Amino acid sequence: MSLYYHFRNKDVLLDGMVDLVFSEIELPPVDADWQPAMRRRAVSMRDALNRHPWAVSLMDSRTTPGHASLRHRDAVIGCLRSGGFSIAGAAHAVSLLAVQVTGRVRGGGWRDPGPAGCRGVPAHLAEMITERAGHAYTEEFEIGLDVILDGLRRWA
Repeated sequence: MSLYYHFRNKDVLLDGMVDLVFSEIELPPVDADWQPAMRRRAVSMRDALNRHPWAVSLMDSRTTPGHASLRHRDAVIGCLRSGGFSIAGAAHAVSLLAVQVTGRVRGGGWRDPGPAGCRGVPAHLAEMITERAGHAYTEEFEIGLDVILDGLRRWA
């Protein structure tokens, strides 16, 4: 392949692709208020991953992070540490926020089957499906983010 003229092997190519996605994510300033900074970063990351949904499965599998990936991760940890988080608390925050973001990329999470799918479904679930029919669930990302950020306050 002509790509391997530019890249030594497939791993180098994949590492570079993931690093490019990380370069599109807004870096939180180290001295910023951690909650709004983590919110902006989470929204920016979700937007980048919605542009590149293939990257979700690759991000955690890479063992040779590039410059943008390392810079990004260091900025996130630095912002959290400046906000009063211990190393353990920052690790919890990074993990929880990553799960929230990656779980909501391109309709990630539960998809409702609509009212027609309620036949034979238990009552409470059928009620939710009927009441939320057609709901896009995009607001669930923001609600989940609020819950996580509010809960993380106790770690700071």
